[in-house]
Amino acid sequence: MSTKQLSPTPAADEGVPGARELRAILIAVSIALMAVIASVSGLNVAQTHLAVEFSASQSTVLWIINSYTLALAALLLPLGALGDRLGRKPMLIAGLVVFGISNVVAALAPSVEVMLIARVAAGVGAAMIMPITLAVITATFPEEQRAKAIGVWTGVAGGGGILGMFLSALLVDIANWRWLFALPIVLVIVALAMTVKSVPNSRERSSHAFDTVGALTSAVAVVGLIFVLQEGPERGWTAPITLISLAVGIAATVAFVAWELRRRHASLLDVRLFSERGLAGGSLTLLVLFGVQAGIAVVLFPFFQSVLGWSGLLSTAAIMPMAVMMMVSSGLAPLLAARISARTTMATGIALAAAGLLLMAALVSVDGGFWSVLPGMAAMGLGAGLSMTPSTEAITSSLPREKQGVASALNDVTREFGTALGVALLGALVATGYRTAINDKLDGIPQTTADTAREGIANALETASSAGTHAPDLIHAAQQSFVEGWQQAMWAGTALMGVLFLYIVFRGPTNHRPKAHNDVQATEALTTR
Repeated sequence: MSTKQLSPTPAADEGVPGARELRAILIAVSIALMAVIASVSGLNVAQTHLAVEFSASQSTVLWIINSYTLALAALLLPLGALGDRLGRKPMLIAGLVVFGISNVVAALAPSVEVMLIARVAAGVGAAMIMPITLAVITATFPEEQRAKAIGVWTGVAGGGGILGMFLSALLVDIANWRWLFALPIVLVIVALAMTVKSVPNSRERSSHAFDTVGALTSAVAVVGLIFVLQEGPERGWTAPITLISLAVGIAATVAFVAWELRRRHASLLDVRLFSERGLAGGSLTLLVLFGVQAGIAVVLFPFFQSVLGWSGLLSTAAIMPMAVMMMVSSGLAPLLAARISARTTMATGIALAAAGLLLMAALVSVDGGFWSVLPGMAAMGLGAGLSMTPSTEAITSSLPREKQGVASALNDVTREFGTALGVALLGALVATGYRTAINDKLDGIPQTTADTAREGIANALETASSAGTHAPDLIHAAQQSFVEGWQQAMWAGTALMGVLFLYIVFRGPTNHRPKAHNDVQATEALTTR
């Protein structure tokens, strides 16, 4: 097959796909991304079913869920870089095959051990897919169309998890938990057929050896730090395993940075680029937004289920307005950025997201129910979508074209870290606020029942059946205390978003593309089918 060098903005006569081909490419990578994102949150709706099916403890069930995320986050950077070198189309095809087979095995898993292996393998496949989907866009689309394509990708990445959770909850309700894997399997089959037919290949030709040390240390760093965030709330923040993981994660991070500074232009990730406003501002924005969004989701489910008494399916459907607003505004963000600048668009989105948190903190109530949180959810989704698209483009445009797999992986790692961080921190704030609030509302409640109620709202509702005449008071106290804990977490999130807003206003991405990285001795070729 013939190859042609890519210029920063390739002309149509140099083999750049036409409008129809670009549309097919975008659909293919979006479907592949949806399969990965849907699998991140899909099993959350089936925790009880998994525990019963495999006679598994809650800790084991959480490992079945978290092992996928852990493998995905750990391997994003190394596999994104390998995709740049080996070819993005072959890497995407291989990832889809691994991911599809792993989901078939998980759907048929006869034991916990097989399920865990299948979930880890699925995480590996997802790490091959996710960074490549964005890298294909940035390496294939002309500059004047790239922002719109990234907006679609961002909308799928941001809202796809909630949409996937809703469809998963629907499958659990009408069938059983094993049908959860039907959705990603079908998406993989469609994405694989479209990738083979429509996606062109692009890759880096570098004179430098692959940065194996950087790949290994980055993987260890990510595993150590995300393990702390996932297991800290369950095992305790001062537990030996938590502290050891934290030490390993920090040490590996320091080693990675030191090694990358030494490798400089031959590095896996040139960490000096974080001094650029685009990379720093985009990464920080995604970290905070995904953290706050994940924290909100953690709170909304118990609010709908335990406070309002809704089913899992109805609770998931209730979050859909936030996902829909996010997906719509992600597509509109490039148009707005072209008119008022990327930095202003990001700042506007952050301000709207902060307003959403403020509305939830101020309006949420037991009696108000769903309508008390709907305005805040809508504003949060609208603001997040506006901010995420220019943030993603700021990250990808900060690295040279031959490093787009790494840029995309960095974007994805930031999202995963933000999600884990938000769940851990905002979840802890809600739990602490709940315990503090309910302590003042347990007068007259038997000691044993009161102690159980302090553990969480689900525990309080479960023990209320044995509280006799105190049951109505206990239920009301638990519901009210949960709302008060939620309000504390939302006020904290609002303050954090305020700080981020000021940072972006004064230190956000500049409105022009960064200078070319002429010192990187690499060339890229686009090989059309």
